[in-house]
Amino acid sequence: MLTLQINGHAAEFDVPDDMPLLWVLRDVAGLTGTKFGCGVALCGCCTVHLDGQPIRSCVTAARDAVGHKITTIEVIGDTPAGAKIQKAWLDLEVVQCGYCQSGQIMSAAALLAGNASPSDGDIDDAMSGNICRCGTYPRIRAAIKHAATL
Repeated sequence: MLTLQINGHAAEFDVPDDMPLLWVLRDVAGLTGTKFGCGVALCGCCTVHLDGQPIRSCVTAARDAVGHKITTIEVIGDTPAGAKIQKAWLDLEVVQCGYCQSGQIMSAAALLAGNASPSDGDIDDAMSGNICRCGTYPRIRAAIKHAATL
């Protein structure tokens, strides 16, 4: 049994301790906003926060999240930075197909939470590894800059 603190609530899960956190979230906890993309931490679709820092849940063992606060896309809008990012995403109509967007939003929210006025370089660093097959990168950058003004 593993006890995980997910979105402000503690829950016990009877899963193998080496099960990827992504599958605990999606298949066991029913939090399907976090997406599976590549399975090897290259695309960023599975990004969640662990103690406020973005991590790739597809390569993070569930046991490594024990004792930490896990935040998923389902509640990121409840945080000041997450609310600003989500508003900016809507204001600038960032989403095209939408598949990668939960990971993009999670990375952007972590950036804005730690840096209220990110430079282009800061945005590039924070968002590297988040792949968008639709190529919405210019809108993502613009939305992050917009969110910083909200």
